[in-house]
Amino acid sequence: MKKILSFDFGASSGRAMLSSFDGEKITIREIHRFSNDTVILHGTMYWDVLRLFFEIKTGITKAVNDGGFDAIGIDTWGVDFGMLDKNGKLLANPVHYRDARTEGMLEEVFKIIPKDELYKLTGTQTMRINTIYQLMALKLKDPELLERTDKILLMPDLFAYMLTGEIKDEASIASTTNLYDPYKHDWNFDLIKKLGLPERIFAPIVKGGSVFGMLSDEICEELGCDKVPVIAVCGHDTASAVAATPSDSEDFVYISCGTWSLFGIESKEPIISDEAAQSNFTNEGGYNDTTRFLKNIMGLWLIQESRRQWKREGEDVGFDQLEKEALACEPFKCFVDVDDPMFEAAGNLPKRVQKFCEQTGQYVPQSRGEIMRCIYQSLAMKYKYTFNDLEKLGNRKYKRINILGGGIKDKLLCRLTSDACNVEVLAGPSEATVMGNIAVAYTALGDIKNLKDIRRVVSNSTELNQYLPENSEAWEEPYKEYLKILNR
Repeated sequence: MKKILSFDFGASSGRAMLSSFDGEKITIREIHRFSNDTVILHGTMYWDVLRLFFEIKTGITKAVNDGGFDAIGIDTWGVDFGMLDKNGKLLANPVHYRDARTEGMLEEVFKIIPKDELYKLTGTQTMRINTIYQLMALKLKDPELLERTDKILLMPDLFAYMLTGEIKDEASIASTTNLYDPYKHDWNFDLIKKLGLPERIFAPIVKGGSVFGMLSDEICEELGCDKVPVIAVCGHDTASAVAATPSDSEDFVYISCGTWSLFGIESKEPIISDEAAQSNFTNEGGYNDTTRFLKNIMGLWLIQESRRQWKREGEDVGFDQLEKEALACEPFKCFVDVDDPMFEAAGNLPKRVQKFCEQTGQYVPQSRGEIMRCIYQSLAMKYKYTFNDLEKLGNRKYKRINILGGGIKDKLLCRLTSDACNVEVLAGPSEATVMGNIAVAYTALGDIKNLKDIRRVVSNSTELNQYLPENSEAWEEPYKEYLKILNR
């Protein structure tokens, strides 16, 4: 059986997964896990890209010692990029999307092109982290570095370049930049010219399921591996996860639940309208030129960063314990807007939750459990709010939400989502991103036929958990209070 070596990078960790496929089921096995630690130097937050490439090499070596592999697939988070000079050398470590350099850059871009016009061109949700604002920061604050740049490569494409020497950008990851034409499935060079950005820096775009190139002779000699293809899987982790949604229908709602919650539907065409813009939905590329019509919601980040803060204070508490403490507290006493800018940066999230509640005239949570209850309920309320928006924009009702990714391990959040939205929740697979990465790679090798076949195989390969509403009526009155906080 052919084996795929899949690298999946998240905001805090990464892993190498080795898979096999018997024609009906994909079996995956983790062979290497590593942390993804940011580095702050002179006030700038960087990704430690050379260390991450070292981890890729380590994963390849372990896979070789495990019997080898037939192809490699790589997915990462969106929007961030590395810069190459005309000789193909990396000019600087990629900057983290949470870095402060994009502060004020939305206003600079909107001076050139109004916000509503930009949305009509790209269909992209307005977020300070987007590549367009990072490039504007370079143009205004570090023009010499931009001038020296011959090509930018989004993160999965940068790693693929390091392995193959090929300079390309995959469509799904390119679609996160706010510089992508969702109709032509290519860069919007008219927009790029208007912004005064150099056209030369944008690499050719290839579709998910194509081949980037072959492992370079240098890599093969160093690591003792065969010269196998590196596949342009859906390089954006959410695109890989959505491709792996185990749905037998083309009409479904998903939440790709991790550090971020990506909440949306899959569409054959972009959905770009004044109503979609007002609701701040984005159109991003999916497998086979589909559109992921979704909203980025600050997801498990609030829970993860709160736990990190308590650990910094000497309270080494696990997620299971935090869930128990939340359940023991009285419900619906207070809420936060999980997407408020005050929750974006790392730091003392519990204190910020308390500050938000105080500023909005609510009960201020005191204990760990009360703070966690506030976060959990606020996430579920934001899901309800977004679900209602989706139904209005699509002028239809949905009966199910598919929750994908590591967030399905949080059973409390799954239960609260079902109750809040008053629909069935089908949770799984937890490894949706990796499964999608692998399955798209198998399509490139000819072992899986198409998107429908991908989803059938994923459904065969994973255990799904069902959650049904148990007390949805109890959410209606608190939801009215939540709306007041959200629209304050």
